[in-house]
Amino acid sequence: MSKPVFTSSDIAQLEQRGITVKQAEQQLERFRIGFPELDIVAPAAVRRKGGILRPSVEERQRYIALWQEYLREGHEVVKFVPASGAASRMFKDLYAYLDSGEETDFIRTFLAHKDLFAFGSALQGKEGREAVRFLLEDMHYGDLPKGLLLFHRYRNAARTPAEEHLVEGALYAATETRKGQVCRIHFTVSHQHLPLFRQHIAEQLPLYQKKYGVRYEISFSEQSPATDTLAANPDGTPFRNPDGTLLFRPGGHGALIENLNDLNCDIAFIKNIDNVVPDYRKPSTTHFKQVLAGILIEEQQRVFSLLRNPNLSSEERERLNRPIRVCGVVRNTGEPGGGPFIVRDKDGSLSYQILESSQIADKDLMARSTHFNPVDLVCSLRDADGKPYHLPDFVDPDTGFISHKSKDGKDLLALELPGLWNGAMAKWNTIFVEVPVSTFNPVKTVNDLLRPQHQPRKI
Repeated sequence: MSKPVFTSSDIAQLEQRGITVKQAEQQLERFRIGFPELDIVAPAAVRRKGGILRPSVEERQRYIALWQEYLREGHEVVKFVPASGAASRMFKDLYAYLDSGEETDFIRTFLAHKDLFAFGSALQGKEGREAVRFLLEDMHYGDLPKGLLLFHRYRNAARTPAEEHLVEGALYAATETRKGQVCRIHFTVSHQHLPLFRQHIAEQLPLYQKKYGVRYEISFSEQSPATDTLAANPDGTPFRNPDGTLLFRPGGHGALIENLNDLNCDIAFIKNIDNVVPDYRKPSTTHFKQVLAGILIEEQQRVFSLLRNPNLSSEERERLNRPIRVCGVVRNTGEPGGGPFIVRDKDGSLSYQILESSQIADKDLMARSTHFNPVDLVCSLRDADGKPYHLPDFVDPDTGFISHKSKDGKDLLALELPGLWNGAMAKWNTIFVEVPVSTFNPVKTVNDLLRPQHQPRKI
């Protein structure tokens, strides 16, 4: 009789995380069999119908009016901000400089323009490695999450991305209630940074409530340990730490579908923590966020009307009675990221999906893609009867992927869950809408903050 894969201490580890032995065995099986290739028909393209929408100026104004009417009706709207990522990758070039002392072009740019950063005043009088070490170690920028770093300079202050999201929420997601306007924002954060986030938001909230005349309802959640996945050796057996314990890794942002499911709201905006701009550049963002939301409301009304038709077939009903998402997509300018594609599902039907490059074996398809995904979503989370959808029911478990990593010098395989806006929403009904590149301003490296989009307006 073969030796069991998991020892009693392994099982205790699994139980502590809320993971069953069956789930762990299924994860190991994935390492052995992999994931099936998607049947990708073509990249999505701009069309009036059946493709990426490009609404006219008149249509955009109508959608905005529809959204503003919806806000006045007091629906539950939440701005959902994944904010658990650490900022360490922003500073990888700075860490390399501390280790080697080599002044690359990246380092020379950083040092020559350090006064232009929102945190630059703290580096005055410091040069070279002293300035970099002070930023990463004394100011703890190497350990903090992106949401708590100073991104933008204003006349008398500087703001973090978390603060910029407070402002955005007030501009396009505040609903009318009997007690005035309410803006609900939900941050998903890592466990170790939750106290810092709570403190930062609590300190800044009175300023923005007064400035924008709204009452904020802020909530937080953490990624559940039950969504962590086992790491495996290259042969598919469990990877173990030096002390013999199992190694678990976060399952990727796809695990946040559980956090989104727990919101129990009507409409949710989803946008990454680092995609923010100073106030003078916000009008474009605000305009197109409302356009996307108006398109969603119109589609929701159309679907709910169809579902009330007693002659609707059970198959048609099943296809319609799903969460809806409207995804802003941007013209491809060479930024890394996924894109909008048409996929043939297992039942032979076609659907719109956001795919990452790791999901696409045919790289010619990627080359033909005209748009990419900036993570700009508006989601309808309740059915025609006002009941919340159970979002995990609409995940395609076959759309995860396996990545190659290492730990302590040893190679390992990591299991990535279906991404939040990829496979975790694979069975949603999707509409793609073209939005301008001005709405997409991510910060992947610290020097991205020197781009004009993140600098103060020039007088």
